[in-house]
Amino acid sequence: MKTDPSPKDYPGHSRLMDRIYGDQRHIYDLTRRYFLLGRDTLLDRMKFQSDHHVLEIGCGTARNLIHIARMNSSVRLYGLDASEEMLKTARAKVIRAGLQDRIRLTKCLAEDLDYRRTFGCSSPFDTAFFSYALSMIPTWKHAIDAALANTKEGSSVWVVDFWDQGNLPAAFRKLLTRWLRIFHVEHRPETVEYFRELQEKKVVNLSMEPLYRRYAYLAMLEKR
Repeated sequence: MKTDPSPKDYPGHSRLMDRIYGDQRHIYDLTRRYFLLGRDTLLDRMKFQSDHHVLEIGCGTARNLIHIARMNSSVRLYGLDASEEMLKTARAKVIRAGLQDRIRLTKCLAEDLDYRRTFGCSSPFDTAFFSYALSMIPTWKHAIDAALANTKEGSSVWVVDFWDQGNLPAAFRKLLTRWLRIFHVEHRPETVEYFRELQEKKVVNLSMEPLYRRYAYLAMLEKR
């Protein structure tokens, strides 16, 4: 019987991410803009109130956090990533943007998140989001559960990620799949199935929409 991946099955995930992004981090933002489609749609859809605490899980170079900080002057921002190499670039970018007092970054696996221990926060986050991160996290279900456990009731966890490219040519789907696997990125249809399972169990209210002919999806899980 198939079992869900657990953190103990991937003890070297952080080291793997460091190997992949040790050099790529320098050109990550320049190259990823062409195929991580829908990130700006996600950023535009999320609405924040004054003094909200917002977390990005798998923050990479902090590109998204810096964008939010510039658009929302009173929001407090937090980012975690499994790769210390990627965080080197993120910290440098945050300092150059003059946002080190508003954006806090730390190395942490998604499934190990605890708002008190990880960031020293006194209360859960108002919003959490994954931007093309779940498809890189082998223990994706644990990551989703941790995100929900660390957000307030009535708050939302947002996700933008690869979908099944169902309305795109088959040849394109095959090429994209092969290319993404080089970087240990994988579309997992069971992720969306899990979102729907959480809705059926009345854990969340789910809204989803396809982006770019099902190239990607945008999901909002409102915690009940």
